[in-house]
Amino acid sequence: MFSHVTIGTNDIARAMAFYDPVMAALGHAKFHAGDDYAAYGTMDGDQAWVVTPYDGKPASVGNGMHIAFLAPDRAAVDQVHKHALDNGGSDEGAPGLRLNYHPHYYAAYVRDPDGNKIQAVCHAPE
Repeated sequence: MFSHVTIGTNDIARAMAFYDPVMAALGHAKFHAGDDYAAYGTMDGDQAWVVTPYDGKPASVGNGMHIAFLAPDRAAVDQVHKHALDNGGSDEGAPGLRLNYHPHYYAAYVRDPDGNKIQAVCHAPE
């Protein structure tokens, strides 16, 4: 359904310090980077771009919006949460089952240093 998602930042160095270990825990390498962007995933597949806005205005968060990244297993969800908190992120929901979605929905929610809400989720049984 998606080619890529774009996440705004006001400080690309700080954002890469946050996203490098978070995306690595999900199995997504940084495949391209520059002075104002970093791209994770693969050149010919799923991608997440962290960028300073092209219009030159400050990046801001969307109320009610978050991006959920698929995790290969529950341990990866735990690692994303840990790496996020260790690298300037804030907790928005510790790793755990969210039974209101389905019996195997294991997720964690964090905010990156710019305030963007992201989630790591595993749908598989333990």
